[in-house]
Amino acid sequence: MTTSMSMSMHMPTLKNSSKHSFILFLLSLSFIYLFYNLSFLHHSTIPPPSPSRNAPSPTTLDHIVFGIASSSSLWPSRQHYINLWFRPPMRGFVWLDNPLTNSTTNSSSSSLVLKLSSNTSSFPYTHKHGSRAALRLSRIVSETLHLNLPNVRWFVMCDDDTVFLPSNLLTLLSSFDHTQPYYIGSLSESHLQNIYFSYSMAYGGAGFAISYPLALSLSRFQDQCLHRYPSLYGSDDRIQACMAELGVPLTRHPGFHQYDVYGDLLGLLAAHPVAPLISLHHLDVVKPIFPSSPSRVAALQRLFAGPVSLDSAGTMQQSICYDKLNQWTVSVSWGFVIQIVRGVMSPREMEMPARTFLNWYPRADYTAYAFNTRPVARNPCQRPVFYYLLSASYDVRLRTTVTVYERHHDSQPTCRWKIEDPSQHVNTVIVYKKPDPDMWNRAPRRNCCRVKPGGGERTMVVDVGVCRDDEISEI
Repeated sequence: MTTSMSMSMHMPTLKNSSKHSFILFLLSLSFIYLFYNLSFLHHSTIPPPSPSRNAPSPTTLDHIVFGIASSSSLWPSRQHYINLWFRPPMRGFVWLDNPLTNSTTNSSSSSLVLKLSSNTSSFPYTHKHGSRAALRLSRIVSETLHLNLPNVRWFVMCDDDTVFLPSNLLTLLSSFDHTQPYYIGSLSESHLQNIYFSYSMAYGGAGFAISYPLALSLSRFQDQCLHRYPSLYGSDDRIQACMAELGVPLTRHPGFHQYDVYGDLLGLLAAHPVAPLISLHHLDVVKPIFPSSPSRVAALQRLFAGPVSLDSAGTMQQSICYDKLNQWTVSVSWGFVIQIVRGVMSPREMEMPARTFLNWYPRADYTAYAFNTRPVARNPCQRPVFYYLLSASYDVRLRTTVTVYERHHDSQPTCRWKIEDPSQHVNTVIVYKKPDPDMWNRAPRRNCCRVKPGGGERTMVVDVGVCRDDEISEI
């Protein structure tokens, strides 16, 4: 009896204890489940931190090595083009076929070294109209790499009549990852040239850049690759053929200019694409860019001493605006030329190069260009008045560049329009523009220009700068 009563008295206590344990067990499971889900949610939305790496230092000019294609016969007359732009800390090598005497060497830079190309007589070459020199030139990048220079990120190949704007080239190459395989350049202006050779090929006269890893890959098999293409014409198409075997396409940039044209570059330069001007080529076969200059080199010296040194990023960049009072269209190619046209021409027309130049193939018509062009105005009233760069300076007080353009005195045809003739009212154009080194770190866009009142007698004043919100070129 006593025992039975004792057991019955303890039974509720055991039941309560089991119930509490069960509740604690459920709570524990719920907590674990909740913790697991929160942890999963956290890790699914926030990636784990990547291993710490030292960020690469910014690319500088001494990370770039130039391989310049030349010959013993051409270098004495062509080196003046290279001396315009090549300066330390740049590193460069001029690759020749034969040695030069000291009397024919006049390099302005001790960092520019003359080198002899290796013998390529063992390589096959079967093109009937070409030159075996193409084999030698196609190996310039590989031979430059074999010099084992330290701290190289980019190899840039060009001809001895190529002119670079180094700051713009540096800006471009800095935007690419130099540890990846890149082949950067541009096409010919001639549609037929691109058909004959390739629309996938960078033209060496305009210059092209190859990243170090790609140059290393190329050098390892290039000699075998060259044996597979004996029938190709030049060095550029041989390099592109090897790039195709590596599977690396051309990264095009419109700032490299082959200039497979004759005549006057005015139409091309005055409507430069919205991209930094990187290079100019074939300057021996076109007119001096400034018609009043005594020589081609002197014309380029004017460009480099003024606009390029003050605001390389903005050199040759086009702005389009309107003089509403006189109903004139104004096109500013900064640092080069200003055009004033009677009447209103749309930006769509003005940004299209006028055909002041001739095709590389004399029998080809205007349809043989690899870009849109427009004819030179036939209506005498729409013939532009040109104002070429006279001087360039920097105003410390205003913190802006001041470029002055003087009217080019050529004959103006008779026009019966009532719109005033710019040549009779404007002799000088003054342009104010603040330097903008970060111009190409933003989305590409033309600068805007604004014609300002109060220029004085026979003087127009124009302000050029970054477009304001919703600013457009309209009259």
